[in-house]
Amino acid sequence: MKNILIVEDEFIIAMLIEKQVKKLGYMVVGKVSNGLAAIERVKQGDVDLILMDIKINGELDGIETMTEINKHTTIPVIYITGNSDPNTRERASKTGPAGYIIKPIESDRLQKQIEGIFGE
Repeated sequence: MKNILIVEDEFIIAMLIEKQVKKLGYMVVGKVSNGLAAIERVKQGDVDLILMDIKINGELDGIETMTEINKHTTIPVIYITGNSDPNTRERASKTGPAGYIIKPIESDRLQKQIEGIFGE
């Protein structure tokens, strides 16, 4: 079973994403709300994919968090955001994301992107 880390600072959205991920048959190994917590969770291992909101709590946004994570590992990321402006997309593209989903999250889109990453 593939393990997914959810990085989302809005509790209800994190719960909805978790419900969708579990319904698709994947394991949620953590839900964190800030970049430093995400980095620490990744260091613990067993994370196969990160679902990362771009605007999160703390001093690092989601893109900065992935820049730090990418220094130590190659875990794929799907950005989930309400922000689709060209500057944000350009910044995000520099981290080599596996996907980019604009909120609100559609289950079938999430499923297609996850399955595309895991080759299912």
